[in-house]
Amino acid sequence: MNLVMKELKSKNEFIEAFPIMKQLRPHLDENTYLELVLDAQENDHYKMFALLEDNKIIAVTGFKPMITLYYGRFIWVCDLVTDTNKRSNGYGENLLDFVHQWGVQNNYESIALSSGLQRTDAHRFYEMKMNYNKVSYVFKKDLL
Repeated sequence: MNLVMKELKSKNEFIEAFPIMKQLRPHLDENTYLELVLDAQENDHYKMFALLEDNKIIAVTGFKPMITLYYGRFIWVCDLVTDTNKRSNGYGENLLDFVHQWGVQNNYESIALSSGLQRTDAHRFYEMKMNYNKVSYVFKKDLL
């Protein structure tokens, strides 16, 4: 088994990652997904990395470096997903460890993320396996 971390930068690479990302973001069709990724990449410093096993994408993360008064300089993990058929093999940990290393190398102080209330397995992973602290609730209001 040959694992490789790769930054995704082109439309074709983003499209190749869509089947995995769709497992986390089922509300998105391919066109909307691509439009949002390209917009976020161009305007919000969004970065996407994929973990490949034998040249096939098995896990994807999307994150953006940010600065706020609350967190200071930090990385916001927008997306983190491992293919359903490959879960519980350490790939999510591998991705998140990569984001941690990227943050350290680029002088960021912390990592933050939001996880849906229903995702109890993910919460257990973040808290027990990755040593994240639950520090706030995230609130959302739809405007349209």
